[in-house]
Amino acid sequence: MSNFEQQKAKFRTQAGFIAALDQSGGSTPKALKLYGIAESAWSGDAAMMDLIHAMRARIITSPAFNGDRILGAILFEATMDRDIQGRPTAEYLWEVKKVVPILKVDKGLEAEANGVQLMKPMPDLDQLLTRARAKGVFGTKMRSVIKQANPAGIRAVVDQQFAVARQIIAAGLVPIIEPEVDINCPDKAAAEDLLKAALLGNLDKLPEGQLVMLKLTLPSKDNLYAECISHPRVLRVVALSGGYSRDEANTRLARQHGMVASFSRALTEGLTAQQSDAEFNAALDRAIESIYQASKT
Repeated sequence: MSNFEQQKAKFRTQAGFIAALDQSGGSTPKALKLYGIAESAWSGDAAMMDLIHAMRARIITSPAFNGDRILGAILFEATMDRDIQGRPTAEYLWEVKKVVPILKVDKGLEAEANGVQLMKPMPDLDQLLTRARAKGVFGTKMRSVIKQANPAGIRAVVDQQFAVARQIIAAGLVPIIEPEVDINCPDKAAAEDLLKAALLGNLDKLPEGQLVMLKLTLPSKDNLYAECISHPRVLRVVALSGGYSRDEANTRLARQHGMVASFSRALTEGLTAQQSDAEFNAALDRAIESIYQASKT
């Protein structure tokens, strides 16, 4: 069985969750600050990315981080292009940790219009997908944001996501479609109802054999996305923490049957550069176990 087929089977059958380690240039300073590294500690983007890579490498090489509880890890492009312990990051994740490598491919968000933020154009996507395939990456992730229960805006978000998803599927990768509903959306439940309808409409149009994953905000109505979870074109539905604390995100996630976590800030909450390796590994192990248990419901 090829690595790709093994990885697909892992997502289909195994309990666990996705670790989102894909902070981009815009969100990296905040992630480093939470990790205990002030902006005065670096000068320039290259030095900043070296520091965030060291943080990610510390997480990935920790004994607590492995494929027993973690299905996959979402990487930023600069992480994919760096090494961990002398091996390319994606290769290290799969060959050493049995964690499936996934690449964030979007280039950020457009300005808000119709209550949503679409993705910026990705003119070099085909070349990036070719590089990712060559490095052993299984799938991709791309994010849009929904801020209002605006039917036209939500349709535009989902249509754009699926248009790019078809390009990713054609390149031999499995896309994670992430139309995030802002947890501060004034009519979040109504926005989620509109989103679900748009997702199901697009999923029904996918040809047999084509698969996507969905990364969705923890819904206001429990088990709202049950039809998406059971849809034959959906490999897995994962949840983003969206600004909720880890405890709040885990509590909400545990009520969603068949949905698993894909947490970023909620995963790294409480980890700092100043911790000893023993302290760091123990804190990471507690975080992973709590998210794993919430994902098993």
